[in-house]
Amino acid sequence: MKQYRKQLIEWLFDKSQKVYTNMFKNHEAWGVTTNELLTYPTDTLGRHLGEFLHKNGFELIPKVERHDAYHTLTGYGTNVEDEIALQCLCFGNGKRSLYLYGAMILGIFILPDYWRYYYRSYHIGKNAHPFHHFDYKKLLNVNIHDFRSAIFSSAQKRVLDIKFI
Repeated sequence: MKQYRKQLIEWLFDKSQKVYTNMFKNHEAWGVTTNELLTYPTDTLGRHLGEFLHKNGFELIPKVERHDAYHTLTGYGTNVEDEIALQCLCFGNGKRSLYLYGAMILGIFILPDYWRYYYRSYHIGKNAHPFHHFDYKKLLNVNIHDFRSAIFSSAQKRVLDIKFI
C-alpha cells in the first residue's frame, strides 16, 4: 500500500512541477549542463551538484535549478520521502512558495509514515542559518564544506552526514 502512495506522489510531483515551472517561474534558466558542472574544482558546490545529477541520471530542470542545489547542500536524496523532508526543511528555513506548500501538505497527508523524519527535517531547517534565498548559480564556485559550515551547526551537519552524505 505504501508503494502505491509513493507512486501517487511521484506522479503528482511530475505533473505539478511542469505546470508550476511554466506558470510561476519567470526568471532565466541557468543554461548549465551536468557535464559543465563536473568540470568545476573538486570541493565546489558546482562540482558536487554535477556529481549529484550524474549519479541520479539527471540534468538541471530549467528555472528550478535551485532545488537540486538544495539537495546537494543538504544531502537529501531523491526518493519520495526525502523530497517531502527537503520541503519541510526548506519550510523550516523560511522558504515560502505555493509549490512548497502543496508538496509538503499533500506529501505529509498521503505519506504520514515518515512524519518523524519530516518533523526532524523541519527543525533542522528552522535552526539553520537561512539559505533558501541565495542565488545558487553565483555560488557554484564556493567551497561546499565552507558553505555547509556557514549554514548548519556541527550537530546539524552530523545528523545530515550520518543520514545522507
